[in-house]
Amino acid sequence: MSDWLIYRGAGAPHDGIEHLPPPPPWRDFDGGPLVPPPAALDHSSERRLGVQRREATYHRPGETERELVNAALYLRRPLLVTGPPGSGKSTLAHSVAYELGLGKVLTWPIVSRSTLRDGLYQYDAIGRLQDLQIARATPHAEQAPDPQGDAAAEPGGGIGRYIRLGPLGTALLPTARPRVLLVDELDKSDIDLPNDLLNVLEEGEFTVPELERLAASAPEVPVLTDDARQVTVRGGKVRCHAFPFIVMTSNGERDFPAPLLRRCIHLHIPAPDKERLAGMVRAHFGEDAAERYESVIDHYLDRDPGDVRAVDQLLNAIHLTQQAGWADADEEQTRARLTSALMRPLDRMR
Repeated sequence: MSDWLIYRGAGAPHDGIEHLPPPPPWRDFDGGPLVPPPAALDHSSERRLGVQRREATYHRPGETERELVNAALYLRRPLLVTGPPGSGKSTLAHSVAYELGLGKVLTWPIVSRSTLRDGLYQYDAIGRLQDLQIARATPHAEQAPDPQGDAAAEPGGGIGRYIRLGPLGTALLPTARPRVLLVDELDKSDIDLPNDLLNVLEEGEFTVPELERLAASAPEVPVLTDDARQVTVRGGKVRCHAFPFIVMTSNGERDFPAPLLRRCIHLHIPAPDKERLAGMVRAHFGEDAAERYESVIDHYLDRDPGDVRAVDQLLNAIHLTQQAGWADADEEQTRARLTSALMRPLDRMR
């Protein structure tokens, strides 16, 4: 295997990220001071990687997949991952975080109402106003300032109580190692979000106007991150140090503007073949599961050209077969009938 690969897709944690070369001059960021490293992988990653993270062991990404992941790491560029449902697009982010020891994966699930600010931070202006009103109305309470006054003197710790960084905002905090951010199903967004992302992805920074306006009186404000840690925002600005490893997934339901594509490394993951499906099945159901449920895997693969199925359907059918313990002839008919129902093509649900 080539020595240049930082992410090897080998399924075993290692310290390869320490050997990542410096970024290109045009992708070198100087944010600071550094914040503490994130927590280790959480239950969400363990679910995706399989029991005891076996998906990381049994899943062997192809050569193109490994190379483009490493291209994104070297060039400090987001990875735009396209492919059919269930092809492993989202799992890739968790696999990279596990192998390179990059901690908990930050996740931003995109819906039609998602905006750039949702990803960067949330500001609870109503909650802040209510607390100020309560403080003013409470006898013997400390005198509350005007909402545009000294934020640090507010009851309960100031404006920082009402600001929480979103997943993208948290990923852009200055860290020694890149955070891993999964922007899931970007193609579900409205037409503006891909263009709104351009400047943030290019500059690796953003401002919180509510804090920037108060920088003279409150230059350092503690806020919560998306993963519930407290960090300090200085001067109302967040700027990264190590550009995050960003995986943006798309099911191919729309095209993206050329300026966004220019800023990304594009990886297309095809529908999984039998070997890859067998690895996924082993990850979730044990070493011999692929052989025991080979007929179910074959049923999943036996479909007309153009039919759409997701790997979740296969895993559901195997889990039900495993738990129900169908054995005799009548039960086998039940198994076959339910397997067909659970793996009905998604584009032919009627």
